[in-house]
Amino acid sequence: MKLFDVYPLFDINIVKGKGCHVWDEKGTEYLDLYGGHAVISIGHAHPHYIEMISKQVATLGFYSNSVINKLQQQVAERLGKVCGYDDHSLFLINSGAEANENALKLSSFYNGRTRVVSFSKAFHGRTSLAVEVTNNPKIIAPINDCGHVTYLPLNDIDTMKAELAKGDVCAVIIEGIQGVGGIQLPTDEFMQALRQACTDNNTVLILDEIQSGYGRSGKFFAHQYNGIKADIITVAKGIGNGFPMAGVLISPMFTPVYGQLGTTFGGNHLACSAALAVLDVIEQENLIANAAKVGEHLMTELKRFPQIKEVRGRGLMIGLEFEEPIKELRLRLLKEQHVFTGVSGTNVLRLLPPLCLSVEEADTFLERFQKAL
Repeated sequence: MKLFDVYPLFDINIVKGKGCHVWDEKGTEYLDLYGGHAVISIGHAHPHYIEMISKQVATLGFYSNSVINKLQQQVAERLGKVCGYDDHSLFLINSGAEANENALKLSSFYNGRTRVVSFSKAFHGRTSLAVEVTNNPKIIAPINDCGHVTYLPLNDIDTMKAELAKGDVCAVIIEGIQGVGGIQLPTDEFMQALRQACTDNNTVLILDEIQSGYGRSGKFFAHQYNGIKADIITVAKGIGNGFPMAGVLISPMFTPVYGQLGTTFGGNHLACSAALAVLDVIEQENLIANAAKVGEHLMTELKRFPQIKEVRGRGLMIGLEFEEPIKELRLRLLKEQHVFTGVSGTNVLRLLPPLCLSVEEADTFLERFQKAL
């Protein structure tokens, strides 16, 4: 059997990581400015993370969700305090798409509606409802194209208000900062108007913080810059620093009903140990403040490059838009300068490094970036 050919692959086999650096099988070191799609939050192979996972798997890696798991309770308590949503409840699952599926399902159970508003360039996952609310027809199969979704332009307050005023919208799902869409930021005015319109029309507001959350923006959640609160928040990527895990933070306006939601692997003992280790390191090493500081430094310096059309982002979630396609630039960064970066579309270079990136490492990237241009 061979692997199903899903991804175009770089001819590089990464076998080791430490902090913001990774090494291939030939011993070549790379600076990691991508964090494996924003997954590596506290750095590769953090000693505290290694210790907690090792101890847990040596004790108990998994058991059923039909029994008490006090590690889940610890994750919920810790996460509620650090993120500012202590009044919400937590449902733990395995992936970002699964988190969004459950958020949309809960919303429909709540108000009985079936129509969802999403936004231009949105990305919310590749499964059934998650892919339908993703604004990319190339990845929506006919079986997923069920007519549930209306896509609106981001930051258009009048159009959004008019759509929600129809009274039949189940939920609005929006990213704290659009990632795959090119690091597009919703404005404060738009988000505040959206929050009010959802309240006025009994529509659930879902904040997809899968890529923009967990401290990446310089606040725990990117929407906290906008001065609003969400009804449901979805998280994944940085929650487990590479261990597959996700969560749905659920407002007290929702009443849990046995059997509505469920999961086999979600919130297992090993995953919870990974999540607790991440929260420990984020707090002990002040990684959210570090993301804000180093991100501001990076963005300030990147704006000095005349080749860049626009620098967008917050914290360590940064997009560099160019007039021309950046495929060759990204290859030069990888092959010649040994720096991992990401892309959004054809013209945007995406930076999503671990939150422990130092100013010195950021300056190293800037030097290599200059050479690659």
